Amino acid sequence: MLIDSAPLWLADTNAYVVGPERGGFAVVIDCPPDLDGIGQLLRKHELIPVAAVVTHAHIDHLGGAGPFARSTGVEVHLHPDDMFLALAPEQQLAALFGTSEMNLDVRPPSSYVDLVDGTRLSLAGLEIDVIHTPGHTPGHCCFLIDDVLFSGDQLFAGSIGRTDLPGGNLAALMSSMEAKILTLDDGVDVLPGHGPRTTIGRERASNPFLQSFRA
Repeated sequence: MLIDSAPLWLADTNAYVVGPERGGFAVVIDCPPDLDGIGQLLRKHELIPVAAVVTHAHIDHLGGAGPFARSTGVEVHLHPDDMFLALAPEQQLAALFGTSEMNLDVRPPSSYVDLVDGTRLSLAGLEIDVIHTPGHTPGHCCFLIDDVLFSGDQLFAGSIGRTDLPGGNLAALMSSMEAKILTLDDGVDVLPGHGPRTTIGRERASNPFLQSFRA
């Protein structure tokens, strides 16, 4: 499996391209408002995108999905519980930066494909398990492909996602962590939405926010 990423836009959001092999079809996981950066990743490996799969609807993960869908014709997959965020990109920009006038095209795609917890997506020759992990946002999802977890803003190396933004809920995030994430094998690689990769075992043993789950 081919996986590559780059930290894009103002928040250094990790956008991932994932496909079975170089020169074939691929899925884009998270779409920051940086089409040039995403395009460079795809061209680097001569990949053809067939879908964008988005962990959650914060602007730094979803803001480029509309332009990307319009330029490539792909469908964008998002959990419906985050639609209140997805349909208000200008409000997100204003809340974060005090203005929505940033010369950015953050218009949403014409439609979304709903992500459903516990389902398996077959895209680009990949089998992608959808894991709904509310807490960072109500519709936040992680994606498991083989032994690789794309954790979005649920779990980071040494940290967890913030819950002080609209729709965030710390109790829900920790419940998701216990029921959906820490049930995975220690050897599962974790590729987060920000920062370096890690593993389930490493975070289970050393992440200070997960102390309460350690025996």
